Amino acid sequence: MSLRSTAKSVLRDLLPPVLLRALRPAPPVASQSPDAQEALSDEFYRTFLPAGSLCFDIGANVGNRLASFRRLGCRVVAAEPQPACQQVLRTRFDSDPLVHLVPSAIGRQPGTAEMQVSDLSVLSSLSPEFIAATTRSGRFAGIRWDQRLTVELTTLDALIAAHGRPHFIKIDVEGYEHEVLLGLSQPVNLVAIEWAPEVSTTTLQCLDHLARLGPVSFNLSWGESMRFARQRWLNHAEITTLINQFSEETYLFADIYIRNQPA
Repeated sequence: MSLRSTAKSVLRDLLPPVLLRALRPAPPVASQSPDAQEALSDEFYRTFLPAGSLCFDIGANVGNRLASFRRLGCRVVAAEPQPACQQVLRTRFDSDPLVHLVPSAIGRQPGTAEMQVSDLSVLSSLSPEFIAATTRSGRFAGIRWDQRLTVELTTLDALIAAHGRPHFIKIDVEGYEHEVLLGLSQPVNLVAIEWAPEVSTTTLQCLDHLARLGPVSFNLSWGESMRFARQRWLNHAEITTLINQFSEETYLFADIYIRNQPA
């Protein structure tokens, strides 16, 4: 079987039926009611987050995923550098003894960095490359990043030293994922990063880094579907094939899950 045929076979096996039919991601969670969003998130995370486990929420924004982790009984360390988002997080979680809020961004080493701030706080980014690539593709047509904010940086290793090794790290930092992971020097049970095809090279660097820390397998959740695309977790070659195959399909996005055990 040719490499192209093998790749197509892998991709057919990976894609949910809706994508095979239309090559469009599942409807975003944001289009559903808040109660439906919460129920979908909780149902998904419950499959791999035991009550009492420690989660790191990197890029917590206003705490929607954090809230899901808490409803499931997890302890949470949440890092968010944007002052407006920090205020929302304090309002929602300051009285919760099982939530520790970190008013910093996460990077490869302690220091400071310049964040480009959008009116849509979920799109603020420390990665000029991400902003340039998604602007060129038209993914965020009409979005502007008009403000600049100097933010403090700490590292995943520093958070682990202070709070313990997490069961799960969720990273949603708009293209800065590799810099975040370069500050991690030890394996973690499960990590999730966001993948936009415009920055596939960065995504592959993230996967390579985690693979160097220990044996890993991979899965993904298309769009905001909050479900795994595969029952069988993938090996490094298979997930690389998938990412490369869709590197030009800029209407897609997914969360990639990296589990610290072989496929």
